[in-house]
Amino acid sequence: MEYLFYLATGLFTGLLSGLLGVGGGLIMVPVLSFIFTSLGFTKEHNMQMALGTSLAVIFFTSFASSRAHQQHHNVDWTIVKKVALGIMLGAFLGSLVAAKFDASLLKALFVVYVFLVGFQILSNYTPNPARTLPSSPALNCVGIVIGWVSSFVGIGGGTLSVPFLIYCNVDTKRAIGTSSAIGLPIALAGAIGYMVSGQQISNLPSHSLGFIYLPAFVIIAIASLISAPLGAVLVQKLAVKKLKKIFAILLIAIGCKMLLGLM
Repeated sequence: MEYLFYLATGLFTGLLSGLLGVGGGLIMVPVLSFIFTSLGFTKEHNMQMALGTSLAVIFFTSFASSRAHQQHHNVDWTIVKKVALGIMLGAFLGSLVAAKFDASLLKALFVVYVFLVGFQILSNYTPNPARTLPSSPALNCVGIVIGWVSSFVGIGGGTLSVPFLIYCNVDTKRAIGTSSAIGLPIALAGAIGYMVSGQQISNLPSHSLGFIYLPAFVIIAIASLISAPLGAVLVQKLAVKKLKKIFAILLIAIGCKMLLGLM
């Protein structure tokens, strides 16, 4: 039964990645946490397993999504190059720190982040039209923050990078496409960090590579590779603002469910 959940999760998160420029971690992490709990994985490292597996999947999701967006000329590789170093540094260091956190605390941080993102999307903020992207050193600093936060909550950074790029008056579709490419260095560095940290833990389930659970990783990654290009095609035709609002409501509902689980 869990394999069907992995398949459905992969198809849905891949679609989200292509549509909204997010890696899908905000959906994957709570679903994986729920499945791992039902499978009897140790609660001590349940959340780290969900975060590490999510980031490993997001590397492939981001690859498929950015490749599809590139075909529509919606990826600004200059921006990606400028933030890549800071993002990889932040994601790697963040994953090493998160691996040592209590699982309940990580879940609480995830819930707070989900609520913040949900309400931020619903606020429909309009940036100052004169604002532009900052200098390269400043972009690297922004990248460190995005990478660090992303590794703590197991995401590809889209919920941070898309609003930031729109705040700097990058076109919405171009911001989504560029964000999908930014997810590549985040996911790579974060997944390596969780993989390395988990090597020191002895009571992880079989078929694990550090904090990456391979059966979930393989099935979700394959499914997301199939659906991510479809999302990138749909974003050219659908009203992105309406989709974002639906996504925000979904996030708030997920946050409420996880919050109840912490009580």
